[in-house]
Amino acid sequence: MHGHWSSRAAFILAVTGSAVGLGNIWKFPYITGENGGGAFVLLYLGCVFAVGMPILVSEVLLGRRGRRNPIATMAILGQEEGGSRHWRLVGTMGVIAGLLILSFYSVIAGWSLAYALKSAVGSFAGTDARSAAFEFFTFTGNWKALLAWHAVFMAMTVFVVAAGVQHGLERAVRVLMPLLVVMLLVLVAYSARYGAFEETLVYLFKPDFSELSGESMLIALGHCFFTLSIGMGVVMAYGAYLPEGTSIAASSLTVVLADTVIALLAGMAVFPLVFGNGLNPAEGPGLVFETLPIAFGQLPAGSVFGTVFFLLLTFAAWTSAIGLLEPAVAWIVERHQRSRVVGAVVVGGLTWLMGLATVLSFNVLSDLRFGRGTLFQNIDFLASNILLPASALLITVFAGWIMCRNSSSEELAMGSGLLYKGWRLLSRVVAPLAILVIAFRAVGVI
Repeated sequence: MHGHWSSRAAFILAVTGSAVGLGNIWKFPYITGENGGGAFVLLYLGCVFAVGMPILVSEVLLGRRGRRNPIATMAILGQEEGGSRHWRLVGTMGVIAGLLILSFYSVIAGWSLAYALKSAVGSFAGTDARSAAFEFFTFTGNWKALLAWHAVFMAMTVFVVAAGVQHGLERAVRVLMPLLVVMLLVLVAYSARYGAFEETLVYLFKPDFSELSGESMLIALGHCFFTLSIGMGVVMAYGAYLPEGTSIAASSLTVVLADTVIALLAGMAVFPLVFGNGLNPAEGPGLVFETLPIAFGQLPAGSVFGTVFFLLLTFAAWTSAIGLLEPAVAWIVERHQRSRVVGAVVVGGLTWLMGLATVLSFNVLSDLRFGRGTLFQNIDFLASNILLPASALLITVFAGWIMCRNSSSEELAMGSGLLYKGWRLLSRVVAPLAILVIAFRAVGVI
């Protein structure tokens, strides 16, 4: 009943697919634009390798050690290493965070599907800023359309997860990840030909540290968790399927490097079009759905390449959504002895219903505001700023402080040398302190 990846490459593709999503192609370009470009890129890279990497290693370590779904893994390891099965609550927290994120992630991925169709039929030809903004406002204001696209995307995700580890998850990422990279490279070449590519290279790779602020550090740290899928149960679930003898550290490093390269390529695909059309790189979340249609509408073969871009966004979101659904499905299969089809349909249906809150936040319930704003904003805040940091903190604390040296050293196969000591230092001290800074900032303590 418990599946395995057929190879190390399959695991790397799957985790990279989970990490590479809307965070890379939708979010990374606009937060880079809001925080000054090259200096923020360097800051983000530092956070990824000093904080994200050791937590990623810790989560894969726990997943392979436990060989179960995240909830059962933390219960088993908690009993073995810490004398308490209450650690299962850490796994539960991650699974819940993942489903909450998937509930709004699927809605936004539905937007990219809809925009791919709009671009294919030429809806953006000759569009200007006013008409692009009106198009987006009209689309998000139609709750029936948002609900339908949300349903289509969730059905795509359920279909893959229901097929199993090798026949579903692995087969999907083996096709989608290479296709995603090819599409991204095509878009970079297109941007280099028709956009302000040299200006983009200066913007991304020539840092101006005067543009940074304390807020930039917090944004970089927070995005590091989001883009690497840390604390969502995804990495732990995928780690449970990792074959013995596969290097956890080397596999994790490959994932981090691949995720980072794709994020930078996304910037090189987006910013030349933004700069070349005199648009604002600090546009915010609307950079993709309101600003890029203007650029595609003015450029040669813009409809074709606009379609390619939004399909790229959809595929990236799809590989991530598959990972977000998997931990809860694995729990149902292992805990309640149900088939993967039943588990995928039940969890997918529940997540679709949860997505109603996000769908209605942009129209019918847009005036309902409390706490952090709309229903969508509160769900996003709870999952991204409370549950994810808390889950990631407890994971790295467990791996670094609760698990004995022999267990972690044996699983990581690093011996007791410099690499192992470096991971211990980062996972026991640096990563927890960074997470606490994010958490305190999120609740307004600092």
